[in-house]
Amino acid sequence: MTDSLPPSAGQPYPTPPGVGALPPVTDSPESFFAGTPASVPPSGLPTPMGAPPAAVTPPSTPRFALNPAQETLQRVRAEVAKAVVGQDAAVTGLLVGLLVGGHVLLEGVPGVAKTLLVRALSASLSLETRRVQFTPDLMPGDVTGSLIYNAQAGEFDFRPGPIFTNLLLADEINRTPPKTQAALLEAMEEHQVSVDGNSRELPDPFMVVATQNPVEYEGTYPLPEAQLDRFLLKIVLPIPPREDEITVLSRHAAGFNPSDLKAAGLTQVAQASDLVTAREQVARVRVDPQVSGYIVDLCRATRSAPSVSLGVSPRGATALLKTARAWAWLSGRDFVTPDDVKAMAVVTLNHRIGIRTEAQMDGQQAAGIITNVLATVPVPR
Repeated sequence: MTDSLPPSAGQPYPTPPGVGALPPVTDSPESFFAGTPASVPPSGLPTPMGAPPAAVTPPSTPRFALNPAQETLQRVRAEVAKAVVGQDAAVTGLLVGLLVGGHVLLEGVPGVAKTLLVRALSASLSLETRRVQFTPDLMPGDVTGSLIYNAQAGEFDFRPGPIFTNLLLADEINRTPPKTQAALLEAMEEHQVSVDGNSRELPDPFMVVATQNPVEYEGTYPLPEAQLDRFLLKIVLPIPPREDEITVLSRHAAGFNPSDLKAAGLTQVAQASDLVTAREQVARVRVDPQVSGYIVDLCRATRSAPSVSLGVSPRGATALLKTARAWAWLSGRDFVTPDDVKAMAVVTLNHRIGIRTEAQMDGQQAAGIITNVLATVPVPR
C-alpha cells in the first residue's frame, strides 16, 4: 500500500522543536537567526513543560547575515507555511533532520497535520518522496523490496520497494507488526537494504519521517526502544492555539484543499545540491571540548537519575551533538554554545530514556527528567 508523493518543504524560523506541552512561539525570521534560541529563556534553560515561553524581543535587524544555503531553508519554511499553520517547531525539527542525515518521529493526536506537514515539505523539495501506509498486514518485503521470478530469463529479479527513495513517509508506523517495523532498522542505521544476502545502497540523501498516534492502543504495536533510538528526533505535535485554528478554518473556508498542494501554491524551492551544501557547512560548525564534555555530562546524568531505568546511550550523545550543530548553523553561527545544546536536548533525548514503573505511576515524564538534568548539570563557561 504505497503511493508516490510530489517531491518536499517550509516558514520563518522561530522556536526549536520541543515537546507537545510547550506552546509554539511565533517569532520573526530575524529573531530566529539572531543567535538566541527563541524557546530558551534568559537563564539558558529550556522552558519547563506547560510553562509559557520566555519573551524574546526580536532585534530590528539580524545580527548574522544569511548565506545562500540558509536563505534557501527560509524559502522552504515559507512554502510549508502555505499549507501548515501552527507547527513551526515541527518544521524546524524536520529541517534539522535533513541537515544532519537523521530520521524524525512525529507523534500527535489525529488531525494536527502530521501527514500534511511531511507532504508539504515534500512539495517544496526537489527530492524523490514516497509514502507507505503501515497496516497490520504489511510485510517487510512490501517496504524493502522482494525477489520476483522472471519467467523469460529463468531467474529471480529484485524489485525495489518504496524505501528506495530520498524521503520516506512511514505513516502510522505503530499500526504494523514488529517484523515489518524491524525492516527499517538496517536502512535507518546503515542506509542500505539486504535481501537474499545482497546489500543494496539507498539513495543519498535518505530520510525516514514516521508518524504515530499516541491515543490509541488497540491494534497498535509500540516501537521497541532499539528502534526508537534510531530516530534522531521525536517531535510531539501539539494542538495549535486558538488564533492558528481560526487561520486554519479561514483557509478551508477560502477553498484550501489539503489533497491538492499545487493549488495552494506550493512549489519546489530547494534542490538536492542545496542540501549537500548546507550539510557541508553544518559539518564545519566548531564544537569546543568544553561543549562536548557538557553533552557527555548531560547524558551521563540521565543514567544516574533515580526515576530512570534506561539512560541516554552514547548514540544519544552523538545525536545531541549533531542537532546542536545544526541548530547553531540555523542560528547563523559557526560554533556551538551550551544554549544550542539546551535548545535541542529535550526533543533529541526524550525518546531515549526509560522510566521506572513507579515513577510512571507518579506521572513523571522523560521531558521533565531532562529539564531537571539541564538545571543541575554545571554549564561550561
